[in-house]
Amino acid sequence: MANRNCPEIKLAGLTVGPFDEGNEYEVYFWVAKELTTLGMAHFREDDILDVTKLFKMQWKEGVQIPGQISELPGDFYPKLRRFLQDLKEQATQAQQSEKFHEYDRVKHLARDITNSRLKKIIALAAAPGQGEQVLKKLTTEEKLIYDQLVKIIAEWKTKILEPGADM
Repeated sequence: MANRNCPEIKLAGLTVGPFDEGNEYEVYFWVAKELTTLGMAHFREDDILDVTKLFKMQWKEGVQIPGQISELPGDFYPKLRRFLQDLKEQATQAQQSEKFHEYDRVKHLARDITNSRLKKIIALAAAPGQGEQVLKKLTTEEKLIYDQLVKIIAEWKTKILEPGADM
């Protein structure tokens, strides 16, 4: 969101803006980060990942019945990487034990969420014919690994179960 009016900015091969105060804009992340650093814009609250949101995601993932997976925002993993990177930079710059502790806690939460989801994705890939409703809850990154696992598992099963298949 623009904090103030700003004219069009021309960069090598890229033009951004103009921006009107109070309006929302979608730009490359690196552009948004620079505009934020300069005080010209800020991220919407919904676009920022924090510890509370991660705890909610971990809880939501944990209460799913077997064979079900919760829905994450499509950009969850890029946001998670940026959040972890920002926390690590803050901890390194501040050299405060509580910042390192917060970074470690968030890293642990992130591992719990990704490990839980990965186990479910592996189980989904091993079971034949998953419904579209379950698969649409996967992020782009998860769909990629799911598709690769389905292929690997199918090839493995063919080699094991088909007479004369090369192993």
